Amino acid sequence: MLVSALASVTAPLHRSRPQPTERIPNKRAPNKRAPTERVPPGARRLAWLDGLRGLAAMVVVFEHSLDVLFPEVRRTASPWFDFGRYGVFVFFLVSGYIVPASLERRGDLHAFWVGRLLRLYPLFAVAALLGVTLAATGVAWPLPGPLTDRPWTSALAHATMLQDLLGVPNVVNVFWTLSYEMVFYLLVTAMFAAGVHRASAGAAAVFAAAAAVAGAALPMWLIARNWPTASIAATALVFACGLLAVMYGSRRLRLCGALAAAGLALVLLAVNSRIGGMESLAILATMFAGTALYRVEHGQIARRTGLALVALVPALTVAAGAWPALTSGDASWGRPLAVTAAWLTFLLGWALRHQRTPRVLAWLGLVSYSLYLLHPLLLQVVWRLTGEPDDMALAHRLAWGAAAVACLLAAAALTYRHVERPMQNLARRLSRRRAAT
Repeated sequence: MLVSALASVTAPLHRSRPQPTERIPNKRAPNKRAPTERVPPGARRLAWLDGLRGLAAMVVVFEHSLDVLFPEVRRTASPWFDFGRYGVFVFFLVSGYIVPASLERRGDLHAFWVGRLLRLYPLFAVAALLGVTLAATGVAWPLPGPLTDRPWTSALAHATMLQDLLGVPNVVNVFWTLSYEMVFYLLVTAMFAAGVHRASAGAAAVFAAAAAVAGAALPMWLIARNWPTASIAATALVFACGLLAVMYGSRRLRLCGALAAAGLALVLLAVNSRIGGMESLAILATMFAGTALYRVEHGQIARRTGLALVALVPALTVAAGAWPALTSGDASWGRPLAVTAAWLTFLLGWALRHQRTPRVLAWLGLVSYSLYLLHPLLLQVVWRLTGEPDDMALAHRLAWGAAAVACLLAAAALTYRHVERPMQNLARRLSRRRAAT
């Protein structure tokens, strides 16, 4: 049934789309793969993806506001629907759909990683600095003990953006999803360097099957528990050397660096995850499924086979997540229902991708990274100012919520204008300068 639904969504475009574009060589940059693939111009900025990002960001904001302002919603709704998981799985599907296309459009690993690093790290650093400052001044909640007990190794783990897979608490709680984004980037890079990047649908099905069959049996924090400092140092070394090789090495060195970094990331995800192997593998399956949908849409893989493999991902990952609820009356349905809703939301957005996206949603998507990273800090400030929500009238809490959203939107607009956009422009200038040499 799900295959039929996916097929009905893609059928009109599949019939009217021209055949896959020709492969053309590119001789400019030393680490460009030749031949490269032309990606349709529409991939450069897709408003429907911005709309999904904006929606996802605001749902995550709502999720984190519940404990601060609306605990009755948490007590009533959370066992049945995990708003946070819904939002981040929409994010994962969007990233899976567009990030590999961005790499293949450039055909240049150096340009891709310059863009990713300047896209993610500057605001990541700003949010981390704000989190530490607010905690140190007593405005926000205190930092977890491991962060303050081992500040230098914790900072090193955060520098790799893999801290959630290294047994290190996140300075800002939402940083955990960036660890999975980073693993995905490393895997996509390795597949591109090895020339197997079109195997997205197969990768999605393999990760989904692994999540369903073996995910629950995988250990958590196996490496961090036994070698906490050594694992962080080794990861930082492999991460740095791998990226340097990918960005500046010869073709063989790029491949070795990419495989080493991706292999280490996979090991960490499988046996050193905080959230468990089942959900970790489900996240990767979901992201590669998003990539596979892009490939189906643009004729890069066989449509029927691609859709069949993609359909396995929600079927297996939702079933794996629902199994505890089916076997135990006390287990929550919140996560499997949230993942199902995230898939339905993404497919609806995909089906309506040729329709006009509301400007508000498109703008929220534009500043969604700022919204996502800054909102936990703002909500902690609200909690310090308001105290226990059960002691406040509902009207007062609604007023505080409206004020918090207004402040968050203003802060996101500022950080987008003064942090995100300048760094994105810098990445473009660096890529153009390198291409011109």
